[in-house]
Amino acid sequence: MKKLQLTLLVVLTLGFVTNSFSQKGNYAIQNGFGIGGGLTQFNIVTDNFTTKSSNGFLGGLSSTVNIPLQWYDISFGMQLSENNIEIMGSSSLVSSFKEFIAYKMFAAQVAMLMHIKVIPDYFTIELGPMLQYNGKLELKENSKKGYIVDNYVNFNAEDISNISQFNINGAIGATVGIKNFKLKAQYIYGFTNILKKLNSENLQAPDNTFKFKGNQTMLVLGAAVLF
Repeated sequence: MKKLQLTLLVVLTLGFVTNSFSQKGNYAIQNGFGIGGGLTQFNIVTDNFTTKSSNGFLGGLSSTVNIPLQWYDISFGMQLSENNIEIMGSSSLVSSFKEFIAYKMFAAQVAMLMHIKVIPDYFTIELGPMLQYNGKLELKENSKKGYIVDNYVNFNAEDISNISQFNINGAIGATVGIKNFKLKAQYIYGFTNILKKLNSENLQAPDNTFKFKGNQTMLVLGAAVLF
């Protein structure tokens, strides 16, 4: 008897919810699916190092909830990227010649974005939060493992790899195109300190007072095919 009552309750509840959504505004919510990719320009904004942004690439999937008669849509997406950055260093403490040391970083990002319909189906502005898991900074040239990072005395190029791997970002951008093909530009800013983990390392700066703090930035230029 209890099972029958529970079944009836579930059926009535589903019927009420379905009826409410179907009647409200007399429109149906539609779902879309997209595959995209593009180029990235990655950097870390910090006072601790002299950095230079560099190019990488990105690919991802997204699912969009299209809401007719509303001024916005919602999307959920995941993207994988390989990003590159360069940090100033030198071959030894006594060397006066400085050069940029190249690193790469893999990242997986999960985002929930609101798409504001400036011109429905053609032009939207998007913004929202993003969770990121990234790998360590990897040297692109093993021959530079022993290089000294600029402004430090016992900080080799490989010591910078141990950055924070879980980060929270914010994203803002714009998308333009036709119904099934879009071009997009997106700017991603890291709210969390991606260099925080370095504060637990035994590193020495000239004034011996440095605390490590940096926020990542990423510019994405890409395209997506929607289904």
